[in-house]
Amino acid sequence: MVPAMTVAFDFPQFQATFRQAAEAAGFTATLLAELDAGPLIAWERPGNGPRVYLSAGIHGDEPAGPLAVLELLHQEFFTDEFHCYLCPALNPSGLAAVTRENACGADLNRDYWLRSTQEVIAHAAWLDRLPRPDCFISLHEDWETAGFYFYEINLTHEDPARAQRILRAVSPWFQPEPGPEIDGHEIREPGWIYHAAEPDLPEGWPEAIYLAKMGCPISFTFETPSRAPLKNRIAAHAAAVRAACEGLA
Repeated sequence: MVPAMTVAFDFPQFQATFRQAAEAAGFTATLLAELDAGPLIAWERPGNGPRVYLSAGIHGDEPAGPLAVLELLHQEFFTDEFHCYLCPALNPSGLAAVTRENACGADLNRDYWLRSTQEVIAHAAWLDRLPRPDCFISLHEDWETAGFYFYEINLTHEDPARAQRILRAVSPWFQPEPGPEIDGHEIREPGWIYHAAEPDLPEGWPEAIYLAKMGCPISFTFETPSRAPLKNRIAAHAAAVRAACEGLA
């Protein structure tokens, strides 16, 4: 069920709609920071299984991720099978202005080492208080690609069957991004980048690297092509999250 607001992303409406859906699904809110563009909020739903942390909206020109988290709420995906943490809108000012960066022109997803932005200072402090997640999933979009791809950071053991399951789940909407290299990274298989738990730039830590340094054993960063219809990007992200979580419990 894709909300009507996805025709033209409206951040204030998204916040109100997300709060209603999250509270109905049993999530409670933690205010991380009060920003000019709106509150930065984390959500938690206790469960009996692995701790899964899902984030989106760190780049404000990538609306499919936040809307996919909302779609998963509507689909009643979040159950007692997992202990769930959500940060669906990590860049309120960027989402409101439809810009990759925040209102100060900073790429938040390169700030987890320096912690120079208000958003990342507040978010990293919240992460530091959490029990270590068992799985981290981050939802992104890429304007340069036509297919789906994902980064995997894995501190345990490689599981090609899981990677194939994710790619199959997305295949009704997108084929894997082709080529031996994607976004400057060599692939393990088409659409699958097996990334070391180290940043590409020493001081440019993204959220996924920060989680790996916390000891989170596995993370996935999903990338849909932003030139594709928004409803397809939302559906693909939701399917990829389901596939990544399959078998965790």
